[in-house]
Amino acid sequence: MNKLNQIVSPLNVPGWLNLLKAHMMQRRLSAMGLAIAVISLTTLWLLNFTTVIPSILGGSAKWALLAGLAGFTATTIGALPVLIVKGIPQRLEDSMLGFAAGMMLAASVFSLIIPALDAGQEIFLSRFTASLVVVVGLGLGVLLMLGLDEFTPHEHDKTGPCGPGHERCGKVWLFVFAIAIHNLPEGMAMGVSFANGDMQVGLPLSTAIAIQDIPEGLAVALSLSAVGMRPLYAIGITALTGLLEPLGAILGFALSSGTMWTYPVGLALAAGAMLFVVSHEVIPETHRNGHQTTATIGLMIGFALMMVLDTTLG
Repeated sequence: MNKLNQIVSPLNVPGWLNLLKAHMMQRRLSAMGLAIAVISLTTLWLLNFTTVIPSILGGSAKWALLAGLAGFTATTIGALPVLIVKGIPQRLEDSMLGFAAGMMLAASVFSLIIPALDAGQEIFLSRFTASLVVVVGLGLGVLLMLGLDEFTPHEHDKTGPCGPGHERCGKVWLFVFAIAIHNLPEGMAMGVSFANGDMQVGLPLSTAIAIQDIPEGLAVALSLSAVGMRPLYAIGITALTGLLEPLGAILGFALSSGTMWTYPVGLALAAGAMLFVVSHEVIPETHRNGHQTTATIGLMIGFALMMVLDTTLG
């Protein structure tokens, strides 16, 4: 299959739907979890609909959108070195991804979970109730990402293709879907962090995500180049995956900026989604090549940097 076919190969919709149904029947628990997450998210969006639309029209969502665009820009900038660099040592790539994982871990704790607990206690006047609300949000985030991972056709660099109908997609599209699964929760986290108009929550989190998007963008572009794609195409496809961040930012903002109690739920949901991605995808990826120590050091550096950013900017 030539590169053009790899890029434009579409899903056979009727066939894929049948494959999806069969896949869901085989994985009933994952399907139920995804259904719970989708129903919960839809309910939250509907609860906030009447208050969010005026906020968006009035410009209060601009910081969320700008944060998402910053993530898109950082992803694209990270891909640019593929014009002159054909590859980097695997140890360096694993340490860069470890660094990104560390920043995502710290952002989940310092910029999402802790503010969610504080907001929940202020709303419900009980630390125990606030903790329960955060646990529910974390669970919804995990269920959402588990469902997307289970039922979206995609491919990982080391473990190969997975998901219903993956054989009907070109290799490039499978890889794009895999990165999109990562970028959507990052964008949602940015949007949620600005939903309460609190720059002390949104600024450090969005800065951290944008910084770690640079090595992620490079890793994506290099992987696309490794399968024979021209550098400019690789940069373009990488930028395309980055567009999920501004989209996710708007969705996250709409999820949490209306009804008061949806704010801590949204923060926790974004944290759960990011923690799932780090634990399920990023860390295992960095440990498959025998560079666990280097990747762990990178993770600790990223975690420490995010902690400093949160303390300084928050």
